Amino acid sequence: MTISSKVALFGAIALSVASVASADQIMVESSKTIAVPLNGSAASIVIGNKNIADVAVHNDQLLFVTGKSYGTTNLLVFDKAGHQIFSSDVLVGTNSSSLVTVNKSGQSYTYDCSPNCRAVLSIGDQADHFAALIDQQLQSQTLTDGQ
Repeated sequence: MTISSKVALFGAIALSVASVASADQIMVESSKTIAVPLNGSAASIVIGNKNIADVAVHNDQLLFVTGKSYGTTNLLVFDKAGHQIFSSDVLVGTNSSSLVTVNKSGQSYTYDCSPNCRAVLSIGDQADHFAALIDQQLQSQTLTDGQ
């Protein structure tokens, strides 16, 4: 292989690697959805942890990412040829400006007070309170899923 063909091959590889669109981070609140436009046609989509975020496909160039639980995962999108066309970390958090934590006898209870206060899952809250909220959330998900 000549030097010029090696340079051309290296340039082609560098161009294909550089063409992968990479968002720094996708930030979404828990229980909220954001639109993610793509610069290519998606054929395959992978979310690292489906318990943290979910992805719905509107069409081959528009995705919707929904925050499910607090944490970080990643999103990968591939075209029909199997080339990666998009990659990003997905950070799911909360709008803490509406959160209130009540400390009662050394136990924490967290509420989202926007506009009315309702109990929300928060790591570190009183164990029975936390377990009851998880049970409610699972029951609600079962109803939503139609099971």
